[in-house]
Amino acid sequence: MNDQTHTSIDVRVRYGETDQMGVAYHAHYLVWCEMARTEHMRRLGVRYRDLEEGGVKLAVAEASLRYARSARYDDLLRVTAWLSDVASRRVVFRYRVERPDDGALLCTAETALVSLDRANRPSRLPDSALQLMRSVAVPD
Repeated sequence: MNDQTHTSIDVRVRYGETDQMGVAYHAHYLVWCEMARTEHMRRLGVRYRDLEEGGVKLAVAEASLRYARSARYDDLLRVTAWLSDVASRRVVFRYRVERPDDGALLCTAETALVSLDRANRPSRLPDSALQLMRSVAVPD
């Protein structure tokens, strides 16, 4: 799904992301979520690079994942990201990791990111970024 509110990316499980049984290591789901989150923000016109050049960093403060099925070596995965909450200093993203070949839901996840200034103190997100992110947020 790629609309203004949701962004999906496809990734294939690489051999180095698996254990000896060919099952994807659990921490890689966070990497795949980060890839979808970054792409979602890019499509909104809010690039991490631009935020950082403006003195704002987004740091992951919370992450939760719920695994339903295993991803395996060479599986094609579809990772969908969307914003569920946008505040002046904190944004929450949700995710779905699915295997499009059979429609299986593998994982749901959520990350909360806080906005920090150059000294790593909490700071307000730029108004332009807030407006764009609020315009596409899908509240619970």
